[in-house]
Amino acid sequence: MKFAAAGSWFSGDWYQHVEMGAKYGFAGVEQLEWLGLDLERAGRVLKEYGVTSTALIIQSESPEVAKYLPWTHGMVWEDSRQPFIEALKETIRAAKVMGVPNIIATTGNERTDVCREKQHEIVVETLKQMAPYANEAGVMIVLEPLNVLVNHPGHFLVTSKEGFEMIREVDSPSCRLLFDIYHQQVSEGNLIANIREGIDLIGHFHIADNPGRMEPGTGEINYEKVFQAIQETGYSRWLAFECGRTLEAGALCEKMQKLIQPFQ
Repeated sequence: MKFAAAGSWFSGDWYQHVEMGAKYGFAGVEQLEWLGLDLERAGRVLKEYGVTSTALIIQSESPEVAKYLPWTHGMVWEDSRQPFIEALKETIRAAKVMGVPNIIATTGNERTDVCREKQHEIVVETLKQMAPYANEAGVMIVLEPLNVLVNHPGHFLVTSKEGFEMIREVDSPSCRLLFDIYHQQVSEGNLIANIREGIDLIGHFHIADNPGRMEPGTGEINYEKVFQAIQETGYSRWLAFECGRTLEAGALCEKMQKLIQPFQ
């Protein structure tokens, strides 16, 4: 198991976040947006500090492509399929320069003009057409369910159950689920059982506590037990902190290192 700090914990710019993550002992730092970065510089900085940038979100430099990507017109729409493929290609190019292993996809908000089953089919077909590009590039698309109760009202994909169904239907080693422990605690609970059941379909984890979406230890999730359960499955990919903080960055990193040390 490998753990990445949240870049948002640190002051400064993207490149300084990498330096700070390394300073505090993290092998990875997750910063999702890549537009506007000097990609060659980013790659050099990551290599210099021995840090992995663990995931990027699908973005595009083209305004014509980008207008199809927001959640208000996301992957649940048929006419977004080709724009998503084009944006994925752009994001893959960025990921290859920086050595990023994961590209995060989300479905967007639920439509009201067609049934859920049809939207499910549209998303699966889009992912099926995206997966070969990821496979050829040696990166993984990770599809993320989000909670609708607190943070993302109206989002289409909410439960790990439906997410796992989608991944099975896509049937590609280059498409897996991003299991966000915070979102799934809000949406459905039953974390350890759901993780164990779907671990072969999970490619990435996000970490935050609930309520509040701050660091572990501030809420109700027993992260020692959750990490132990994940470790017992043999999972060896990344778990990335995606949370705010209630402590100064140095104190926070010290506390989180103590938490994750037995599981590395």
